Amino acid sequence: MNKTELIDAVAEKSGLTKADSKKAVDAITAAITGALKSGDKVALVGFGTFSVKENPAREGINPLTKKKIKIAAKKVAKFKAGSELNKAVN
Repeated sequence: MNKTELIDAVAEKSGLTKADSKKAVDAITAAITGALKSGDKVALVGFGTFSVKENPAREGINPLTKKKIKIAAKKVAKFKAGSELNKAVN
């Protein structure tokens, strides 16, 4: 499902117009992104938790040259599914 299909599904299930559904989807993604940028986590009970994980700097190997390279530290977004979502999928 892509973003357009998600907007269509939200419009169908909520009775909102597609324009209003697009605004709602955009607002939710912006709110989650903003919270993660500020270092917070977003917990949607039963659905899951969005959080930020810090990967430390490390050494890797370039597969072409076999030389060691330094991989910089970075933050990555992480999602852990909640119990209700896991039950629905299984």
